[in-house]
Amino acid sequence: MGSFVGIVITVAALLGGFAAMGGHLGVLMQPWEFVIIMGTAAGTFIMANPWKTVADTGLACVQAVTGAVPGQRYYLDLLGALHALMRELRGKGRNEVEAHIDDPASSEIFKAYPSVLGDPSLLQFICDYVRLIIMGNARTHEIEALMDEEIHTIVKSKLAPYHALVVVSEALPALGIVAAVLGVIKAMGALDQSPKLLGGFIGAALVGTFAGIFLSYGIISPFAMKVKMTREKRCRPYIIVKQTLLAFMNGAMPQIAVEHGRKMIASPERPSIDVVENETIAGPKAVVTEVEPKAARAS
Repeated sequence: MGSFVGIVITVAALLGGFAAMGGHLGVLMQPWEFVIIMGTAAGTFIMANPWKTVADTGLACVQAVTGAVPGQRYYLDLLGALHALMRELRGKGRNEVEAHIDDPASSEIFKAYPSVLGDPSLLQFICDYVRLIIMGNARTHEIEALMDEEIHTIVKSKLAPYHALVVVSEALPALGIVAAVLGVIKAMGALDQSPKLLGGFIGAALVGTFAGIFLSYGIISPFAMKVKMTREKRCRPYIIVKQTLLAFMNGAMPQIAVEHGRKMIASPERPSIDVVENETIAGPKAVVTEVEPKAARAS
């Protein structure tokens, strides 16, 4: 919703200001200039990126517009699942714990936390490192280094749409100049026409320069930043898993290790320590009555 509000304000201020100072809005209606700029931008975007990135950019844009980022319920599920796994690691044998990570879809632990079970990438991340902990041969600093490298790779992959959009944003002013040059070429072919007609051609050409700069700095660049912030928030659960499991490997009790992970959650979404304690001790349904009334009051 915020993206649409921002675009409406930007366009309204632009067109309203132009009209207020005596400009004619009809002059800006040059569809072929926009076709040249946006068509060329789309073509170069597809040419510069693999199809996987092109498709992921579309998904990232949808996520940015809809605000599809982890909320408090997601984090509670994640911390609850980690706490349950750590308790299993402390109190049960290797074979019993391996059953949960070998087939997470059949695990009663993960079934109790659908948000985690519904995120295959994060689920695989958790299972891989719990398996390393079960083996018992790797040192904590080795696991931490491996986690850092994998998280770096994941973040780099998740931010590929942002970097692709930034490249397009940086190219748009130059593409606007290209469209303007084509408009000037058209105007040069009409030098024998009346000054009024020739002035219209030149004005249309300048719209290309305007459109390229405006689309770059007024639309694509800020939207790319929105995509970046959305994707960074979607990568935050990996940091939480890392800090929680490392604390556990260093000898912390499951409840204390979960607190290490809770501190990695941004304050707007971070559940209180009491809510997390109720969630991890009494199960995933314990805090529903606590979380939902707050949401209802907020709405």
